[in-house]
Amino acid sequence: MSGNILEIRGVNRIYSSDDTKVTALSDINLSVKKGEFISLIGSSGCGKTTLLRLIAGLDKPQSGELQLNGEKITGPSPERGYVFQQGGLFQWLTVEQNIASGLKARHVYKQNREKIGDYISLIGLEGFEKSFPHQISGGMAQRVAIARALINGPEVLLLDEPMGALDSFTRADIQDKLLEIRKASSVTMILVTHDIDEAIYLSDRIVIMTPRPGKISEVMEIKFPHPRHRGGTEFLALRKTLLEKFQLASAMPEPEYQI
Repeated sequence: MSGNILEIRGVNRIYSSDDTKVTALSDINLSVKKGEFISLIGSSGCGKTTLLRLIAGLDKPQSGELQLNGEKITGPSPERGYVFQQGGLFQWLTVEQNIASGLKARHVYKQNREKIGDYISLIGLEGFEKSFPHQISGGMAQRVAIARALINGPEVLLLDEPMGALDSFTRADIQDKLLEIRKASSVTMILVTHDIDEAIYLSDRIVIMTPRPGKISEVMEIKFPHPRHRGGTEFLALRKTLLEKFQLASAMPEPEYQI
């Protein structure tokens, strides 16, 4: 399909253990356009991370197919950068060494090492190049993980709840940084999140998944433009709609504002 970078067709993933079978994903179909920001939301255990791992090539479906630029996904590739929930930095490497680790693994470090400084500037960590992970904050560490994935020039950046363990101020900061990166590079981004506000703030489309077996129940397009204001009328209306879909409208209080 014209303009689509990623195609997911009829994907099923079943995990077996002894006599037990668990259907994690059932008949997943999704097309993603180049440069889109997609969020996957749903209850815990609905298969969001499983789907992300299949796109990354870290897992394989029992049936169905995933294609990137018309080529079947059969395993990991630098074309699909992956940012883990806890960052997954190498604790014995500095910030710049962590960012460079993918280049070294691909044996392209020498011809690309000048890019390291560019990506450190992109994520706003000038002055921390020689710092180790234990010397920087959790938010800084997630920025390093994002830069490490981006320096390989991926077509798609896969984000597995990278802001889930961060405080609200740091989370908002990284959300804005992701939007800056997307605007600068036009990289396609797919985010797994439990945070409805985060999904609305960042996404072009929100993919809603059902509890196990994980299916796509609805794909919602967000039509109002960036920059988005969390207290805006359109934002709050969509937030209410999503909370109602998850039957959380009465369980979660509306945001409070003081004037």
